[in-house]
Amino acid sequence: MSSLSSAQLQDGGPDEKPRLTEEEKKQNHIASEQKRRQAIRDGFDRLTELVPGLEGQGRSEGHVLTQTNEFIRDQLRRRAQLIEDIEKRGGQVDEKYKKCV
Repeated sequence: MSSLSSAQLQDGGPDEKPRLTEEEKKQNHIASEQKRRQAIRDGFDRLTELVPGLEGQGRSEGHVLTQTNEFIRDQLRRRAQLIEDIEKRGGQVDEKYKKCV
């Protein structure tokens, strides 16, 4: 039989990590939220670098999303037109490139 004390039994054993205080939990939550928000900001910054016309502008998230949506739709239309042009000239386009068009 093991000789665990009643305190060890209540705490979950000698190897269990000490429980976090409410303040530590709060600080962990704040840090996690700040990390999440920074990841979102970084994502918007990357979009402003990729989408023509967004670089150097103030970053309204709604504007960035609207412009990104328009840019992607325009790229899809251009791709569909290129596929159509290739096929009109007798070329073949692999089916995987026709998806999402």
